[in-house]
Amino acid sequence: MTELPGIDPSVPPSGPGCVECEAAGGWWVHLRRCTQCGHIGCCDTSPSQHATAHFAATGHPVIRSYEPGETWFWNFHTNQMFDGGPELAPPHAHPAGQGVPGPAGRVPPDWQAYLN
Repeated sequence: MTELPGIDPSVPPSGPGCVECEAAGGWWVHLRRCTQCGHIGCCDTSPSQHATAHFAATGHPVIRSYEPGETWFWNFHTNQMFDGGPELAPPHAHPAGQGVPGPAGRVPPDWQAYLN
């Protein structure tokens, strides 16, 4: 397999949820995984947009969906989605019972009002 810049298949994800939202007691809509360091951040629809903020802070160019059943990648440098990237270290998604948005117990009842 050809190596792709910004992807380290051996690095496991940082955990089951957005690192920054977990630390602050926040919530997210969908999760994204940095393919270089394993950082889990929330998507751009989420109030805090931590996956994109992680790219801005680190320059790590590629993320992969961290949603069950999704296998697409996104390249921030080219602004393009692609499939067929390398197999990453497991797990490949947050726990199926976690729900969307999540995590349970921290999502406000009017969560749609906070979407980007």
